[in-house]
Amino acid sequence: MKTTRRHFGIGIAAFGLAACSRAAPQSFADPVVAGLPADLRPVPNADYDAWVSSFRGRAGGYGLSTDIIAYGFRNTGYLPGVVTRDRNQTEFKRSLEDYLAIAASDERITKGRAAFARHRPTLAALEDRYGVDAAIIAAIWGLESFYGERRGDVPVVSATSTLAYDGRRGAFFEQQLVAALKILQAGDITAERMTGSWAGAMGHTQFIPTSYQSFAVDFTGDGRRDIWSEDPSDALASTAAYLARNGWTAGVRWGDEVDADTSSGTVIQPQPGGPRFAVTGNFRVIKRYNNSDAYAIGVGHLADRISGAGPLRTQFPPDENGMTKEDRIALQERLTAAGFDTNGADGVIGPNSRKAISAYQSSRGLPATGEPSLTLLRGLG
Repeated sequence: MKTTRRHFGIGIAAFGLAACSRAAPQSFADPVVAGLPADLRPVPNADYDAWVSSFRGRAGGYGLSTDIIAYGFRNTGYLPGVVTRDRNQTEFKRSLEDYLAIAASDERITKGRAAFARHRPTLAALEDRYGVDAAIIAAIWGLESFYGERRGDVPVVSATSTLAYDGRRGAFFEQQLVAALKILQAGDITAERMTGSWAGAMGHTQFIPTSYQSFAVDFTGDGRRDIWSEDPSDALASTAAYLARNGWTAGVRWGDEVDADTSSGTVIQPQPGGPRFAVTGNFRVIKRYNNSDAYAIGVGHLADRISGAGPLRTQFPPDENGMTKEDRIALQERLTAAGFDTNGADGVIGPNSRKAISAYQSSRGLPATGEPSLTLLRGLG
């Protein structure tokens, strides 16, 4: 999760210090590491090692035992790909139309309805306990990890220590590293199973370690707040607890699409010419999870679609190239049919589509701009 949100997290209770110290060491050839891209596997770095040594020296001041430091850092290391990904985050912002095409895609809606049906008793119990709309909980799950399919498999201690050492957001990531080690010290998870995104967001609903500490819930009653388990119950409960404690009002919607002439209440129009939304305080609570209007609309709209609602009523205007979503989908379909695979046709012109456009343009002796256009679409006619 982003630094503007989150979230959600325990002393060597469940596993016990002795159990932790006896846990089988993780080899870098283990599946969790071997399956990662090469740049997300540990590599030698003397400066990182020196930083870790310095951190060990001050860890006691954080309330961390020497045993848990030794256990937590066993078989960890510097991950160059984490730094690359952190530094290469762009300021590019998708249009709301593109964002919703991804956030509320047909696949995400279909899988969301199936996941909701499978976990209906748990979601209903969470709505009853926390007052948070069950479909909103499911939608956050869908956006954060595709209903548990994409939870991340980067070792969290390696990721957070790499970013703390790197220094661009050193203080923040040292805080996350300390929190991750305290989670191990509390016994909720073993070091081998504590994995997440390259930035240290963990589990089904992608809690950063400090948010885990503050909001994670043991809903199953097994003595551990296990957001990593194949059973998503603890993770979904933790998300409900997060929203509830950040001010969710039971029985109030996130918002609704409204007609253009509506002026009462808080009305937003994130994309000029696109749909307008009258939003409530619960919309702002969703933004505590991720401080983005597009994210909060994506969660709300996906929740509505999971619950059976139809698409938005208002059509988005053509993009800066004069192309509608239907035009962009047609372009992707025609490129793929011509042998230049765009890896799907969702109307979002991302890196795969631009690569396909460039390849097509090169094959025709045209400047390889990678830019979509109506002329290009007609040429593929």
